[in-house]
Amino acid sequence: MIWDKPWIYGPFAWVFHQHVTLWGTVLAQGLIVSHLVWLLAHVLGQARPWRHLATCAALAFFTAAPWSAAMVMPDILTPVAVLCVALLGWGWDRLGRAERAWLIVLGSLATAAHLSNLPVIFALVVLAAILRAGWGTVLRAGIPLAGALALLLATNLVGHGRLAVSPYGSTFFLARLIADGPAARTIEARCPEAGWYLCAFAGRLPTNSDVFLWTPDSPVNRRPDGTPIFLGGVLLAPEARIIVAETLRREPLAVLGDALSNFVAQLRRSQIGDTLSRHDAGTGVEREVAKGFPPAELARLENSRQMRDELKPIGRRFNPLFSIALLLAVPFVLLAWRRAHRSGDLRSLGLLLCLLVGLTGNALATGVLSMPHHRYQARVVWLLPLAAMLFAGRPAVPPASRRIEA
Repeated sequence: MIWDKPWIYGPFAWVFHQHVTLWGTVLAQGLIVSHLVWLLAHVLGQARPWRHLATCAALAFFTAAPWSAAMVMPDILTPVAVLCVALLGWGWDRLGRAERAWLIVLGSLATAAHLSNLPVIFALVVLAAILRAGWGTVLRAGIPLAGALALLLATNLVGHGRLAVSPYGSTFFLARLIADGPAARTIEARCPEAGWYLCAFAGRLPTNSDVFLWTPDSPVNRRPDGTPIFLGGVLLAPEARIIVAETLRREPLAVLGDALSNFVAQLRRSQIGDTLSRHDAGTGVEREVAKGFPPAELARLENSRQMRDELKPIGRRFNPLFSIALLLAVPFVLLAWRRAHRSGDLRSLGLLLCLLVGLTGNALATGVLSMPHHRYQARVVWLLPLAAMLFAGRPAVPPASRRIEA
């Protein structure tokens, strides 16, 4: 368990790789996504083996879905969480008991796997309330969020001795506010009287949140005298909470404006390429694989395209194709939205809006809490072509079938 990540994805990945091969985790993630696509089609009354194969093939060739699913990272669990919540909230009556239980467990794990997922899933619960689909829908959509909060509280209590959802999350938010400028101005205005550790860096703080958090010579990881700091993000968290609160008090409008700007920037970034080079993987991956897996797995890693720096150029060749697929999906999604709204098909409308709110909510959460990266939006943007394929051709629902069964 490490300070900057929830203790969720590591155990999830371990279930499937068992320190034998990471391909087990990759295959499991692909099967999970495929199963959720099947369940969504089933709820919409369109589950056919041939159609499912065609849908998955289209996602594989024309979207970033397989690139996210093939990463041994929690990225793919963001759209997984969105799909689980959508199905629980709007497809409960068409799911079996085992399917409901599976979606509750999977949705809770997926929501807890990355802290940015929490506001995204909360937005889906709010959506159910806004659409007035009934308290049953709202409560069912909220089950994964409640499960995720329970998981985070329990694992942080065990691993960090703190009953908190994010014991050191203030350090990340401070990094974002420093990079945007408001927190840096707060430090300059209040120092040296405030006596903060970061006063020693006033006027020369990094303007990149990733640099602030992760580079070895950043204020988080090295003192002014050059002494390295072990777990600097943990030690900085109490001070970070104070500076964040002071910044929000001093410049609320500036913080809001920067948040909206970051949201728009993240919404426009959805290409693949992040984390696909050898530099992105770093030396830690090889070290951990060598320590926990058979020599053959390390050999496969070292011989991979990523570690030979051949994967990133290959991935970037697909980006124009993915962009075209996204543009083509937009009119079909708008048509499906209009048809569902005009016909009063609450099930289709709720499911469709869940996918769209999940997509935009992810951009807002990652843009505000982190630094905009293509990888963050690429992990969910394939929900748009999926919606176009499953909803655009859905026939109008007869009036007697519009209401979601209790």
